[in-house]
Amino acid sequence: MSAKLPIVVAIPTKNEAENIAAAVGSVMGHFEAVVVVDSDSTDDTRKIAAGLGAEIVPYAWDGAYPKKKQWCLDHVHPEIPWMLFLDGDETPSPALLAELRQIFSGPVEEAAFDIPLGYWFAGRRLRHGYTIVKRALMDRNRCSFPVLGDLDAPGMGEQEGHYQPIAEPVRRLRSPIEHEDLDPVRTWFDRHNRYSDWEAWLELHPEVREEIRLAKTRQGQLFHKAPFKPLVSFGYAYFYKLGFLDGRAGLDYALAMSFYRWQIGLKTREGRRTGGIG
Repeated sequence: MSAKLPIVVAIPTKNEAENIAAAVGSVMGHFEAVVVVDSDSTDDTRKIAAGLGAEIVPYAWDGAYPKKKQWCLDHVHPEIPWMLFLDGDETPSPALLAELRQIFSGPVEEAAFDIPLGYWFAGRRLRHGYTIVKRALMDRNRCSFPVLGDLDAPGMGEQEGHYQPIAEPVRRLRSPIEHEDLDPVRTWFDRHNRYSDWEAWLELHPEVREEIRLAKTRQGQLFHKAPFKPLVSFGYAYFYKLGFLDGRAGLDYALAMSFYRWQIGLKTREGRRTGGIG
């Protein structure tokens, strides 16, 4: 095998036993270190990851900033500047590994890299219908997650919200991280129900909402301002991004994302009537 990439892979987890073997197995031997940063999983996440050779670091959130990913940047193998974040249900594609080897064969000027996701929904790899890019690879000495005023918001807890770490300069890579969740589709809806609580809370706190808008990608900032978001979301995914070419899976995903945007709007309207979310 080629020399290991000078990168530490951090995999934040909580109860990822269904997915963690694939995530850890995909990076062992390719990177300088592989660390599962676990928040008191009650399943076999730690046992499975350790059995495959990953380091296990326990994490307990204290209710304040820094949240989990910034904590990883601050504490997990600080002697290795570069960190790649993977979710417990993500794996780098072979093409991405090759692209990273080319980039790290010499000096790296960028402070961070945006990486597209190969997105799986309800057991099928979508080829159309979405554009998801994550700032997942960063030099910890030149990159940080913003400290925002959302600690009272429901839905996210220890996780950073839907915004990007701050870095300059940033380059987008060509090859994807594969995002394949093996859990039942109901877990997608469970997560997005929580996420919609957070998003609705932001709508009721415009000063924090503006802070977060500025920390999003250009695409995220544009969508942030769009009216009729459930309809725009469906039209964007199903028609503009050709989601209909993915058949039933493309329709299911477009409807699910539209429903997510509808939840946010409905919870926001309820919050304005009742004076809060939750």
